[in-house]
Amino acid sequence: MTQPLAARSLLFAPGDSPRKLEKAGLSAADLVIIDLEDAVAESAKPNARKAVAEHLKATHRRQPHWVRINPLDTPYALPDLAAIVPARPDGIVLPKATRADAERLDHYLTALETAAGLPLGGIPVFVLATETAAGVFDVGNYSGCPRLVALSWGAEDSATALGATSNRDDDGEYDFPYQLFRALCLTGAAAASVSAIETIHGDFRDAEGLEKMARRARRAGFRGMLAIHPDQVPVINAAFSPTAEEIAHAEKVVAAFDANPGAGTVGLDGAMLDMPHLKRAQTLLAMKG
Repeated sequence: MTQPLAARSLLFAPGDSPRKLEKAGLSAADLVIIDLEDAVAESAKPNARKAVAEHLKATHRRQPHWVRINPLDTPYALPDLAAIVPARPDGIVLPKATRADAERLDHYLTALETAAGLPLGGIPVFVLATETAAGVFDVGNYSGCPRLVALSWGAEDSATALGATSNRDDDGEYDFPYQLFRALCLTGAAAASVSAIETIHGDFRDAEGLEKMARRARRAGFRGMLAIHPDQVPVINAAFSPTAEEIAHAEKVVAAFDANPGAGTVGLDGAMLDMPHLKRAQTLLAMKG
């Protein structure tokens, strides 16, 4: 069974910019996403996919290098896959997707892995699940999806799909539909036993806003966050790493239950704790490494 994706920071880099690809690879990002979709103009896509394939073949990867292909309902997706799979990407990011798209991608990858002599099922998939209206209605339907390791949501593409003029309210917070899509992504990922990844913070100069968003996301249950600039990576990594105080408290919770084997509830520092508290403590401690 494929394990959920473990990555705090997932940094996008445009596939047609060797300089930005190199810079991303030298960053502290846990994972690099080489983009063949939105960051690459239509006329540049053929050359970009060839350049990305060469980059994957020639580059010593300090962290996993995934590739965001074009949506499966475009004429670019299959050429993307045909060029990229033989170069052994560490994973594929599928945009504007439904569950049916993810299933179809599994078939394509199996055929291309076979042709390239690669281990079958070895390339995992990360789905951007709320970027279309159809995708929103499917986000709770990914349990058992082959190769799937993570789900994320997209505030910009979903706003475009809805015909919105903005995805923010008068206070600058996400408007209700986009808060709903975010919550559905988090819940859908939990239902599918994969990682939920927070969407981008578009203003890469706003470190304070990024930190606030990232800390909220980790507290809610997201396990990582997309980044669009290397300067965002340290902030995201810090936000998705447990603090010393959190670790110390979680260790006390686990120790309290270990000292009372078979107990459904234990007392700690004046509070009564039960199994959900223990499971949350164990989850936090698993994030240390």
